Amino acid sequence: MFAKWIGGFLGLWAGGPLGALAGYALGSLLDHSVDGNSGQNSDSKIHTQQEGQRNGFLFSLLVLMAHIIQADGKVMHSEMEAVRRLLRKSFGAQAEKEGDEILRRLFEKRKQMSSTEWNDLMRQCCQQIRSVMDEESRLQLLAFLCEIAKADGHIDPNEVEQLHLLAGYLGLQAAVVDQLLNLGGTTLEEAYKVLGVSPDATDDEVKKAYRRLALQYHPDKVASLGDDVKAAAEKKFKELGAAKDRIWEARGL
Repeated sequence: MFAKWIGGFLGLWAGGPLGALAGYALGSLLDHSVDGNSGQNSDSKIHTQQEGQRNGFLFSLLVLMAHIIQADGKVMHSEMEAVRRLLRKSFGAQAEKEGDEILRRLFEKRKQMSSTEWNDLMRQCCQQIRSVMDEESRLQLLAFLCEIAKADGHIDPNEVEQLHLLAGYLGLQAAVVDQLLNLGGTTLEEAYKVLGVSPDATDDEVKKAYRRLALQYHPDKVASLGDDVKAAAEKKFKELGAAKDRIWEARGL
């Protein structure tokens, strides 16, 4: 149990607030994983470090998911189903099963803490994530969180508030949340929100905004996190392109 999440969970990820939560959610298996890697050769250590980077991303995702799912004061069945679908589609059936159990343990931890304590813990976790994860990976992390917030077909204002808060803690602009929440939309208004520009913007301003986002959200930026995370980034990139096409058509570009 939990082998997919524990493997390579080393270095900076194993310490700090995320390491403490991992110890609670994964138990003593985390310590065994760290101890068991002490005699590796250099190639194995490189592989382990890459695996650690990926699993650090996945565990960070679950921790922040636990926060967003409970942001409106309740755990919706539709949100949990969306999490399971995301884990199954992106990371496989075993990850779905194990991720579901980890989330439940994180919910238990949340019940043991006051709102102030938990919110402070989330701030500390985001600061740790920011210190070891590049901006492109943090953007993809936030994109997954926005998908979960949209899962039940209604985006609660409390969820949006917490997404903005987490974005700031992660060193990202709050406007990024609004862009991500409107990805996949079908209206021209949503398309402009995705590009983060006003309908009154000039053609040059719109083109500049798209070029900047296309570079920022390019799937190759997160290739080191694995093919599954890259595939999710590719979906986001296509939705960005669809928003651009909708605006280009409306403007006759």
